[in-house]
Amino acid sequence: MLRQTLGIMRELPRLHEIAAVFIRHGLGDFVQRIGVAGVLERAGQIVHWGAAAEAVKLDTAQRMRMALEELGPTFVKLGQVMATRVDLFPPRWIAEFEKLHAHVPSVPFEELLPDLERALGRSPFEVFRDIDTKAQAAASIAQVHRAKLQDGTPVVLKVRRPGVREKIEADLRLLRRVSELIESEIPEARRYRPAEIAAQFARSLEREVDFGTETRNIERFAKNFAGDPHIVIPRIYPEWTSDVLLVQEHVEGIPATDLPAVEKSGLDRKLLAARGVDAFLKMILSDGFFHADPHPGNVFYLPDHRIVIIDFGMVGRLSPQRRQQVIDLLAGLARMAEDPMLDVLLDWAGDAYVDEVKLAADVNEFVFDYEGMALKDIRIGPLIRQFAGIMREHSIVLPSDLSLMFKALITLEGLGRQYDPDFHIIDHLAPLVKNALAERYRPGELARRGRSALSDVFNLVSSVPRDFARLLREARRGKTRVDLDLKRLDSFGRQLDRTLDRVTVGIMTASLVIGSAIVLTVREGPELLGIPVLPAIGLAGYILAFVNSLWIVYGIWRSGRE
Repeated sequence: MLRQTLGIMRELPRLHEIAAVFIRHGLGDFVQRIGVAGVLERAGQIVHWGAAAEAVKLDTAQRMRMALEELGPTFVKLGQVMATRVDLFPPRWIAEFEKLHAHVPSVPFEELLPDLERALGRSPFEVFRDIDTKAQAAASIAQVHRAKLQDGTPVVLKVRRPGVREKIEADLRLLRRVSELIESEIPEARRYRPAEIAAQFARSLEREVDFGTETRNIERFAKNFAGDPHIVIPRIYPEWTSDVLLVQEHVEGIPATDLPAVEKSGLDRKLLAARGVDAFLKMILSDGFFHADPHPGNVFYLPDHRIVIIDFGMVGRLSPQRRQQVIDLLAGLARMAEDPMLDVLLDWAGDAYVDEVKLAADVNEFVFDYEGMALKDIRIGPLIRQFAGIMREHSIVLPSDLSLMFKALITLEGLGRQYDPDFHIIDHLAPLVKNALAERYRPGELARRGRSALSDVFNLVSSVPRDFARLLREARRGKTRVDLDLKRLDSFGRQLDRTLDRVTVGIMTASLVIGSAIVLTVREGPELLGIPVLPAIGLAGYILAFVNSLWIVYGIWRSGRE
């Protein structure tokens, strides 16, 4: 606790601003419970606890969303990350977090020039032609300007805003420490894993700030879709790209947000929905590397129903093992089979305690709700939200890569239904899952897995003599040690110590009462200054016994409250 407090002292001005915003939105109890108010007041910064009557009339989730909006871009992005955690937050909170958008005015181009000149080694006007100094789009981290290469190729310049990295790093430091305070001070908040959310958010934002990472993402997506004539990933120009500047081919298309323009162009909306969703599902299930923010603003359409995908700052990654778990889960959902879903949930629970009987009953009820329903009638959004509700009920935390995937699937279905009211993403999921399951049992894949298993067994067997020799060597030297890690052993030891202390004091108290009673029965004895000594000793013994009794009673009462 002291370490977190000392760390937060460095960020007092920003911390005071955050506390004031939360209090103004009727979240003062939250500020008090995590200990932030105490830290500020000890540092001499007075926290004003003014009433927020209008704010309190709103739902808590609404107030939290408004507070995050007021705190600025970093906290808006934090809310957007929390919107992906359908396993941690109930639907009404997710709905509020989804409303978060950073409304950031663009920075004058003159303020970008120093960073651009350092990145390019010369003036950007010498490298590019026809630079539009008016931003085409602006966000919290970067803004986009149109330009041309010297050969006339149209490009977009994505330029990081000045000083944004330093501001983000300061806010991230503060968020990490506040998340630690929340976990230590609010027991019921631990199930929401604030430290884990802060860490996930920090990783996501740090990757988004670094354009070098986004460049590698784009190159990898371009490689994955190299043979697909329907998907266009705009080309990157690495010779001009750096950590503060990303130079990308400009592709003129119809924004997916402009439905009237799509209609006017004569494009088939149903075909666009099917192709777009198939592309994103390929990213998830086949490539294990997917665009984590597939909203309409990141999609454009070209003639011949080609689809342009942009903005690869937020991506998700699924390891081969995780991909197999997802396929097992989706196969279970498609067949409404309980066992595969139960196995995957227990894998995700890890070492945490789960009431397996109740979990199995909840999964059974979930399956019963959808059993016999035609695929065309099942919507993935409500299905995932109900499944996430089971996870919340049992405090099973979804791994961060899967939380992005779940959120992407929900967003995809929403995008598909905008273009085709009869669209059902599960119709597109079923064949992909079927192919992935069939892939597991093809001769080549079976041979590969067999070779991998044999290699693991061989490595294990070959290491046994070496490990056994090391064990004997340490035993001869008297260095063999056995570590036992028993849950709650430390707590049990402390409770045992307190119990023994009380028993010892109780025995001493009983001895004092008996001894004092015996001493008081003696009528004759030595005197000091004319006062009999033995009665005085007996009275003192009674007083000490009474004090000890009070101490024992208080100790028992306090342990009961703990």
